[in-house]
Amino acid sequence: MQIEEHVQLAPFTTLGIGGPARWLLTATTQADVVAAVDFARERTLPVFVLGGGSNLLIADDGFAGVVLRMAIPGISKEIATDGRTLVRAGAGEPWDGFVQFAVAADLAGVECLAGIPGTVGGTPVQNVGAYGQEVAETIAVVHAFDTQTGGFVELSNEDCGFSYRTSVLNTSERGRYIVVRVDFRLQPGGAPKLAYADLRKHFGFTVNGVPGDVTSAASPTLSEVADAVRDIRKSKGMVFDAADPNSHSAGSFFRNPIVPQEALLRVSEASGLAVDAVPHWPAGDGLVKLPAAWLLERAGFERGYALGNAGISTRHTLALVNRGSATAADMIALRERIIADVASKFGITLEQEPVSIGS
Repeated sequence: MQIEEHVQLAPFTTLGIGGPARWLLTATTQADVVAAVDFARERTLPVFVLGGGSNLLIADDGFAGVVLRMAIPGISKEIATDGRTLVRAGAGEPWDGFVQFAVAADLAGVECLAGIPGTVGGTPVQNVGAYGQEVAETIAVVHAFDTQTGGFVELSNEDCGFSYRTSVLNTSERGRYIVVRVDFRLQPGGAPKLAYADLRKHFGFTVNGVPGDVTSAASPTLSEVADAVRDIRKSKGMVFDAADPNSHSAGSFFRNPIVPQEALLRVSEASGLAVDAVPHWPAGDGLVKLPAAWLLERAGFERGYALGNAGISTRHTLALVNRGSATAADMIALRERIIADVASKFGITLEQEPVSIGS
């Protein structure tokens, strides 16, 4: 196992921000994971697992512990007993490479998640989702090392407690499990999922001028849908490209808030719009989901907004970007201003989506 000291973490993140790790250990096998945990315990140091670095805000003074860089490779597939295909992927596999593998094998279930940066192991942690799909829909088993018991465990879909952008892995059991492999149950020959308006518009499916359902006869291929998602994401600066300053972000920085009906009424009153004119979607149990991007824009934070070296993407309101030499402190200052102004105007406190590491 590769062991390095005092390694700058900024190059390992899409934001390009972050100080040094006291130790950086790279795991390519499950045995490496066990050894890394033992290494940290011998030195009484905390452990942080680093995947693709796409959902992180690392402190300027870095991480005074052991950063375990997850690089376990491998993808294989077999027919499951229910006729679907079980695809097993090492936690270090690039996520978009996994999507390409599935689409090339004509396996439906993750095509709308194309272009998302990061690794397979990170997807169950926050129940990665986009364009109408979530990994919770297809994950069969999460294989992980349990740092409490010192053994490997298999967490079923139900065990993971998936919800909107959450699981037990980043809530009630945060820090306990280190994901080493994820098994997905995908549908061979299945039709692509086209529930998202942008995708339906992209393929020209409308009913009386309004995006509508797609019939199986007219449905594009899985590959066409995955390519379309990548194109849409790229147009918004949400596919990492070192040459594109809009992509130097941690993805969507704020979660879409899920609030009670009375909060929707407050937003309606504060914005001077009728309730039906405020974009929102049912979220179950009398709750509604509001678009965080809409709230930002209504609070005065438009695309291209800048606060020193940190700013908002010129193509995606929710992407806070490193404008060239931003520090974590710069990003935090922008984050706090946005949270404060949105709360002041609408009475809603936005929650950060990327994980914060360090002091």
